[in-house]
Amino acid sequence: MDRILKELQELNIGKVKQNEPLSSHTTIKIGGPADIFVEPSSIENLKKVMNVINRNQVDWRAIGRGSNLLVSDKGIDGVVIKLGSGINHLDISETKITVGGGHSLVSLSTQISKKGLSGLEFASGIPGSVGGAVYMNAGAHGSDISKILAKAHILFKDGTMAWLTNEEMEFSYRTSILQKKRPGIVLEAVFELTQGNRESIVEQMQKNKDYRKETQPWNYPCAGSIFRNPLPNYAGRLIEQAGLKGFSIGGAKISEMHGNFIVNAGNATADDVLALINHVKETIYNLYHVTMETEVEIIGRK
Repeated sequence: MDRILKELQELNIGKVKQNEPLSSHTTIKIGGPADIFVEPSSIENLKKVMNVINRNQVDWRAIGRGSNLLVSDKGIDGVVIKLGSGINHLDISETKITVGGGHSLVSLSTQISKKGLSGLEFASGIPGSVGGAVYMNAGAHGSDISKILAKAHILFKDGTMAWLTNEEMEFSYRTSILQKKRPGIVLEAVFELTQGNRESIVEQMQKNKDYRKETQPWNYPCAGSIFRNPLPNYAGRLIEQAGLKGFSIGGAKISEMHGNFIVNAGNATADDVLALINHVKETIYNLYHVTMETEVEIIGRK
């Protein structure tokens, strides 16, 4: 890896670090080191990173703002690419916006609300990146990314790039084609919004933010919703009914505010969180014969 590290550093493509702790890049503040950590300063420089990765046949993984992510305590093999400040451009053309995958979703929804554009109100409290939101079809308050995405610019594992339409993204509940069939990085997204009343949009966004503050424990490090809702049931409700709110293993604890959140209550490890996830799965299945599936993505060395 030393040779690859040197090659990347010499390209002058942005931040390049060795053995970077991923606990510094996840919202739950958990995660071991990445062999090599890269934050490209542009899409062009990201292409150069991918050329090095493919030429050397190195494992790689992309992250955004680190929400909905649980990284192993042992870290991640190969190269971790963070889409950050270098890929966060924003262009607004009437009701169509083109935005970089590294852009904050919360910041984006705030910016466009001030222009009276409607469609992203649901995202006002989702603490992830645009790329991550498209990747997992993030949603809340009865809406999601699939309702507004026109197309997405994707960099695939083999280094090729293409624009995928909404239909080609194969969106469904909290998932897209990028999670299983065609792994790739969301470089840019084009959203089709509608012109609305600025005051009404801002008011709705504030209501959504207030609701999240009142019902979700973002005052603690956490990864967001841990489980997908096993519809027609709701994960948080089942966990609460099972009496599991407040249950802890090591430094990981099921939030007393919302059953579908696991918080880092103090020096939690990924193993603590995984043990808690498995305890919830077993308890809910035994009580209700419902199989719980994780929404949070679990990655890294076993």
